[in-house]
Amino acid sequence: MNAFSSLLKRDLRLAFRQGSDSVMVIVFFIVVVVLFPLSIGPEQKILARISAGVIWVAALLAAMLSMDRLFAADYEDGSLDLLVISPHPTEILVLAKVLAHWLTTGLPLIIVSPLLGVFLYLQADGFWVMIMSLLLGTPILSLIGAIGAALTLGARRSGVLISLLILPLFIPVLIFGVSAVDAALMGLPTRPQLLILGAFLLFATALSPWASAAALRQAVE
Repeated sequence: MNAFSSLLKRDLRLAFRQGSDSVMVIVFFIVVVVLFPLSIGPEQKILARISAGVIWVAALLAAMLSMDRLFAADYEDGSLDLLVISPHPTEILVLAKVLAHWLTTGLPLIIVSPLLGVFLYLQADGFWVMIMSLLLGTPILSLIGAIGAALTLGARRSGVLISLLILPLFIPVLIFGVSAVDAALMGLPTRPQLLILGAFLLFATALSPWASAAALRQAVE
């Protein structure tokens, strides 16, 4: 746990010192959402109907922007070698880096999303469900993205490769995240969708560190 907290604090300190990745993600998220009313018109009923899908798709695309930098900086300066050969389990270190990534990219998206929901005329019944679905779904995006980032580490055009690898895996998260909000807007139970997202999160938390650690060891060798 000491190694976990130390690496988490280090990554958060570096992210806040640079700040460009988090700002870029938020700006991209806002721009993508704003483009939809400009392209399809300001009709309130149409925007309210597609608001959940627009916010979720924009969050998914925004989260992918910084995936290729998850391990790249440590790989380039050689600190990844030290992390992998350290006596601490690599899986724990991967979890620390994934948590730092989510805190600096996924969490800001969740904070901004209610304002964009108002912009898209999202009904009040869907706000809390949207926030809950994003709280469960965005960590899954970071965990799956860690596997893609580890597998493409050191490759040319790694950003494109990560997109090809992980985008199909994001589709179930997107479907159930949007479905939960739509169910709330129609007055239907949202618990099944949220429970499925929770199951996805538990499964990704168990699988992602192991798969990412194995890919990192291979990249270092």
